[in-house]
Amino acid sequence: MLAERARGLPERTGLPVAEAAYRNLVLAAGGAPDRATAAADLAVRIAGYDDHPVVYPRRIELVRAAGGWRVEREEGTSGPPALWDLGATRSASGAHCLVLGLADGPDPAGLVAVGDRAVAAVGAVWGDARPGRLLLELTATEAQFARLLEGDPTAWADMAAVTVAAPGAPVRTPADRVLVNPEAYGRLSEFGRQVVVTHEATHVATRADTRAWTPLWLSEGIADWTAYRDCGRTPQQIAPELTRDVAAGKLPAELPADRDFAAGATGIAQAYEQSWLACELIARRYGPQRLVAFYRAVGADDGPGEDRDRRTDRLLRGELGIGLAEFTRLWLDGVTALKDRG
Repeated sequence: MLAERARGLPERTGLPVAEAAYRNLVLAAGGAPDRATAAADLAVRIAGYDDHPVVYPRRIELVRAAGGWRVEREEGTSGPPALWDLGATRSASGAHCLVLGLADGPDPAGLVAVGDRAVAAVGAVWGDARPGRLLLELTATEAQFARLLEGDPTAWADMAAVTVAAPGAPVRTPADRVLVNPEAYGRLSEFGRQVVVTHEATHVATRADTRAWTPLWLSEGIADWTAYRDCGRTPQQIAPELTRDVAAGKLPAELPADRDFAAGATGIAQAYEQSWLACELIARRYGPQRLVAFYRAVGADDGPGEDRDRRTDRLLRGELGIGLAEFTRLWLDGVTALKDRG
């Protein structure tokens, strides 16, 4: 019965599901003789995009009917809900991206061209070894976007998109999704939308090179650097909040800390701009290939227990020939120069 229900998931959702199965089924004891409750993991793989199934823990209420048992209700029990838990779904595909949306929300086809351009821009930096595909989920409301993130809607109000590693896949090769906030994304210009999606596509492409000890100033900075690469805009246009701070005499003392990127954090815009400037410094001074090499070196290094700043200092010296203190000084010089650069 559950096997048949799993096979019917593509028809019920309208999504390109390549694989669906209920695993680890556990029936709850007790209850009325014509009713039962089960716990199971629903494993779903989207065709052409997921190397491994995404796992959704489910609670299933069963009722005995004339023809046997049938599912009366199914709901998620932990972790984020599946997109189809939020309503009827629809999808649109491009050459390198797939957009999953809700029937009562924005047309997912509107994201296809943006997604395809993002994949191309990321491939130009990270090469053919990077996954040339992108899966985006577009909700109908900001509240639904927050539900997929299991967060407070107010904290995510200004975030246009977020990349998440869907549960159940191996740590090093997760099934990534780019979740798009329809309200914040809708307020952006066409250029801004492209930057946001390319930024998130970079996170997808660099997942295997990103580790828990990768500083967020580096991972967020390189995503912005990839997104803004060759855009033809001035540093002041790319970093307007930081430029205003510099003009007012408000300068940072050090590279952004991880906490500065938390949703709703004060000065989060400046943290992203400062991080972009740090990666732009490496690319401009040493070349884009050295920036990519440094990022990969940070992810490949497995120095367990080593202090993060000490590790960053060691890898900067190995890849660029300068330590963290000297790099920070050069970066601060670049921040200060924003008032003069065109």
